[in-house]
Amino acid sequence: MLSAKARLWRWLLDEVVHAPVEPILHPSRYRLLWIGAFTFVGHLVIYGIWGQLVPQPYENVWARLVMAFLALIYVLPRISRDPSSTASGRLFSLATWIQLPWFFTWMYWMNGGNAAWLGSMAAMILIYYHATDWRLATLGLITGGIAGWATAEFYGGSTHPFEEPLANVVVITFSWLMGLMLGFSSANLRRARLLNTLSTMGVMAHELRTPLATVNLMGDVLRNLVQHDVPEAKRKKLEELATRLQNLVRSMNRQIDTQISNAQLMRLPREQSLIMAAELVQEVVSQYPYRSSRERDCVQVHIQGDFCFSASRPLFAQVLTNLLKNALHALAAASTAPSPGDLRVDVGLHHGKGRIAVSDDGIGITQEQLQRIFEPFFSTQSGAGNGLGLTFCKNVVEAAQGRLSVHSQAGLGAVFMIDLPLHTPAAQPQAVSG
Repeated sequence: MLSAKARLWRWLLDEVVHAPVEPILHPSRYRLLWIGAFTFVGHLVIYGIWGQLVPQPYENVWARLVMAFLALIYVLPRISRDPSSTASGRLFSLATWIQLPWFFTWMYWMNGGNAAWLGSMAAMILIYYHATDWRLATLGLITGGIAGWATAEFYGGSTHPFEEPLANVVVITFSWLMGLMLGFSSANLRRARLLNTLSTMGVMAHELRTPLATVNLMGDVLRNLVQHDVPEAKRKKLEELATRLQNLVRSMNRQIDTQISNAQLMRLPREQSLIMAAELVQEVVSQYPYRSSRERDCVQVHIQGDFCFSASRPLFAQVLTNLLKNALHALAAASTAPSPGDLRVDVGLHHGKGRIAVSDDGIGITQEQLQRIFEPFFSTQSGAGNGLGLTFCKNVVEAAQGRLSVHSQAGLGAVFMIDLPLHTPAAQPQAVSG
């Protein structure tokens, strides 16, 4: 019994409490545009049907117009440009809650739960579970149902007596259970597919460490050769070759660490500590495996103001490493050689939060790419990336209650901004003098 309770509790924590919430399922710009257009036209058409063609006991032209224009929220650039952002998820959730559970429940009660609105309620429940996370849909149906009933009471209650109330309860309950089952199972399926893919990548990345150790050993052998009686010209070439080999090994090991971290994309460790932003940034920048001294010299760190935040230090270091790697790749793809200041890391305060900004003067990101840049397996680097780095970064930042955003234009570089809530630094123990 104790073992079963422990497994049940672990399942509840992993699948209900700690599993990432997806306010917008299958987010994409065109899907949101279609939802907005369909909802806008749909309210006007349904008003014509229920109000004129097949008259119902209660209809409200003003409510229909408000719902129709509320659908335009789905096509706002703020949502459609970055559907995976926290702000987009909140706006989508609010608009969908008003459009579906609140409005449908209100009209259902006003029409006495007749056949037309009973069917509409059943369809609304299934649509809601298809549009958003099953936990948000369940909470939304409960709160929206209560709000819709209260609105109907405010307007004087049903204009038509309920017929077969028990049958209505059975149909709505069945629809709710089916929506809950489908929403929960599809969420598990999406996570299982992603976890299996990422786990395989993590294992493959780990297996690369063995040949890399051999390459690193070759670098040591070259360094030992330099110690013998070797002409100065050859000594410099051997030393340069050894340095390049070992820099390549460090870079590949860094990439392996990234892939192993990406394999934990959906199950990020919850251990957190207090981190000083300036110290972490300087550490990551100094230890990054640059490919050349020119590449190292192009990076500049500016500390306008230090701050403390709470996060997983190893994972957050990997976030900064990923952003540096992407910025350096963008610079390398530009037509000119990088110069000092082409890549800047700024640490400071912004609107009451801590901000770390990674800016580059590289090739930039197109508007089409910006709309999908945080999606798993989408990469702007054709043939060079796996499309998981920024998804991993976004998850780690949001696990620290922060926000990762990007501003960019093609040909004008890019700025990735991490905004984090502030924390009070841990007090340092005072030395006791004897």
